[in-house]
Amino acid sequence: MNNVVIGIAIIIGASWAWGSIGVMQRNYNLQKELDAKNRQQTLAELEVQNLTYQKKYYQSAEYQELAVRERMGSVSPGEKVLVLPPNSVAAKQADAVVSGKKPVSVEPLSNFQQWTNFLFGANRNKSS
Repeated sequence: MNNVVIGIAIIIGASWAWGSIGVMQRNYNLQKELDAKNRQQTLAELEVQNLTYQKKYYQSAEYQELAVRERMGSVSPGEKVLVLPPNSVAAKQADAVVSGKKPVSVEPLSNFQQWTNFLFGANRNKSS
């Protein structure tokens, strides 16, 4: 009889644990959905703000003057316009040689390398 009571208690405990795990999983999924919706809402609010600022800018006198100057080719009094041809490939290469800038391909680091860099300060000298 004692073994039967212990068996029933174990079954009840296991079913309670299984139900708790199921509820926790459901809550976790619902929280992920809620966070995604909050991110979407924040993004939409930021887009609305950005569009509002753009609208104000396009209605400003500064933008209207710049747009007219660009479309009509007009200039302000005393201003001179210098129109340059586009750079050739040779000019771009010469500029890269003079400035010393070469395209650098950066390979992504593994997660382990990122952690070791973080923990041991390997990135400290690169930021300056």
